[in-house]
Amino acid sequence: MFDQIAFRYDFLNRFLSGGIDLYWRRKAISQLKTNKAQKILDVATGTGDLALAAAKYLKPEQIIGVDISKGMLELGRKKIEKAHLSDKITLLEADSEDLPFPDNQFDAVTVAFGVRNFEHLETGLKEMWRVLKPGGKLVILEFSKPRQAVFSKLYSWYMNKVTPGIGSMISRNREAYSYLNESVKAFPEGEALRTILNQCQYELTEVKPLSFCIATIYTGQKPKNLL
Repeated sequence: MFDQIAFRYDFLNRFLSGGIDLYWRRKAISQLKTNKAQKILDVATGTGDLALAAAKYLKPEQIIGVDISKGMLELGRKKIEKAHLSDKITLLEADSEDLPFPDNQFDAVTVAFGVRNFEHLETGLKEMWRVLKPGGKLVILEFSKPRQAVFSKLYSWYMNKVTPGIGSMISRNREAYSYLNESVKAFPEGEALRTILNQCQYELTEVKPLSFCIATIYTGQKPKNLL
């Protein structure tokens, strides 16, 4: 599905969100300013938007992005080459639930709009915990559902009607943008996801809603002192 919409993915992200997705990614990246991460893993990297933002605002030594969609990765590599960042960012085809890295490798792990697509959420979260160094930080950016009554109704109409319609017209794939809405509905957001993070051994977990709770940043840390 993601291979099929890759050619219009970035455009539709900007168009359907009114460009606010760029702001959300900057806010997510800002969560890593204090820990000075030099080696970052971006899971479900897609076309590399978050990896490129991390390179721009954090300037780490190395970023590795992984995704299972060859089509997304192909476009991402072209964007990285155009930005002259091929020496800093590497994109690899890999499964988020079976990461091809040894334990304790990364200062930070990021994932933007990807965890709701994990087939087994806890497995993916534990894999990211495994490859984090002790004291390393996880940053998740994901869609969530507004709680304020009037805005919630407007959001529901937009996601049920407008998003699939425009997505179908531009990407020629209505199913993908219907899936977006269904996956957001099914995702355990807010405190529910924080509880799951705690169960997966993350500590210092936080939930930070953005833009009337349309999106949320989740953070957690791998304990510094592991027995």
